Amino acid sequence: MADAPAQDSAAVPPGLFTALAADPLAAHLGIALEEVRPGYARAAMTVHPHLLNAVGTAHGGATMALLDVVHAAVSNSHGTLAVAQDVHTEFLTPGRPGDRLVAEGVELHRTGRTAVYPIEAMAQDGRRVATALARVFRLGTPWQVEA
Repeated sequence: MADAPAQDSAAVPPGLFTALAADPLAAHLGIALEEVRPGYARAAMTVHPHLLNAVGTAHGGATMALLDVVHAAVSNSHGTLAVAQDVHTEFLTPGRPGDRLVAEGVELHRTGRTAVYPIEAMAQDGRRVATALARVFRLGTPWQVEA
């Protein structure tokens, strides 16, 4: 995985960003977490040949993994451990070989125990590749990370 980008003053603490970015599956697929702020996350991946399906477009599982990395980051961005309950995904247009897909998620609603996040993945030319509505259960347990 590439070095973490510089975080601005509104970003999550560096230790939390490092923990969220240390996702072995994301690294395997070439997904890089780019930014995390409370209630916001962005990640990107390039559609390389090993991420294609049988018809030569981005595999839905790879696209979903990109959305899920953002889901994990945005839902844990307040420093409280959250686990996925549901992700409803719509695949809108296929990612193409060589596309750089960027997914962004924002917090729509959060309570002490649950939260909901819309997440969108876009190609570099502005094509909306997929959209998701994701929900988590917030365990109430703080992340144990170095500041």
